[in-house]
Amino acid sequence: MEKIRCRPIAYLCQMPLTPDELKFIEWWEQNRDKQRKIFYQVWLGIPLGIAFALPILLNYLAGRFWYKRADAVGASQFNPFILVFALLLIIVFIGVFHKKHSWDQNEQKYLEFLAKQRKEEKSSSEPHID
Repeated sequence: MEKIRCRPIAYLCQMPLTPDELKFIEWWEQNRDKQRKIFYQVWLGIPLGIAFALPILLNYLAGRFWYKRADAVGASQFNPFILVFALLLIIVFIGVFHKKHSWDQNEQKYLEFLAKQRKEEKSSSEPHID
């Protein structure tokens, strides 16, 4: 004889997936591989990287006007290629780091929604006593 299990009370408190969550699952399944590529991450992360590098450049340029002695010493010992290289490195690092972090967050949400969906499907397929 088959044993009928009762649905636990905790299941009654759980909300089903919303339409937005279902849309997110579909969207992430289509776009997760594209957003994982490094070129895509660099390309979309550039504006945020520039937002970090621009104040550094502005600070360097503004320092030339308010401190003349530092400008004289800096002009004799400064290599502009180092500044450009450092700024490019900051732009790429911040851009890639930000996009990888957002990819990880989206992946975590996706996995949580899938687990919630599987739990709903499993609980709806089990026989229960009302």
